[in-house]
Amino acid sequence: MGVTCFNQEFTAAVAPSRMFKALILDSHNLIPKLVPEGIKSIQLLQGDGGVGSIKQTQFAEDGHIKSLKYRVDALDTEKFTSKYTLIEGDIILDRLEKIVYEVKFEAKSDGGCVCKMTSEYHVKGDTELKEEEIKQGKDKAMGLYKVAEEYLVANPNVYA
Repeated sequence: MGVTCFNQEFTAAVAPSRMFKALILDSHNLIPKLVPEGIKSIQLLQGDGGVGSIKQTQFAEDGHIKSLKYRVDALDTEKFTSKYTLIEGDIILDRLEKIVYEVKFEAKSDGGCVCKMTSEYHVKGDTELKEEEIKQGKDKAMGLYKVAEEYLVANPNVYA
């Protein structure tokens, strides 16, 4: 099994605590409301949302991905960090064993934050992944973060 890592980051005009609450702690409520055309639901299948919990995301019926299931591996509400593992879903197929994500929101001096995300793709056998193969998924994730940022900027009391 090999591991291919990708890092990405973006800045947001919103405090790290608000981004963390919106995108990590309350994503199951907020995200389906922000993008109902893409995500039907995010359900808690096991646990209380903390470490060890398992969530499932159901996507729109006309999408190429139907569902994803992931486990919360680490959650630090003081440092605004999260680690979770994609353990099941259409995206894994035959080539991947799992995908591990680490997300961290760091404060900026202007009151906003920097979101840093690391993705580890654990491939089966001698499978090789190229960045262009997963660019679409990365772009969708960053688009989702931007939609959440826009929502939080327009609603400054939400998750304050």
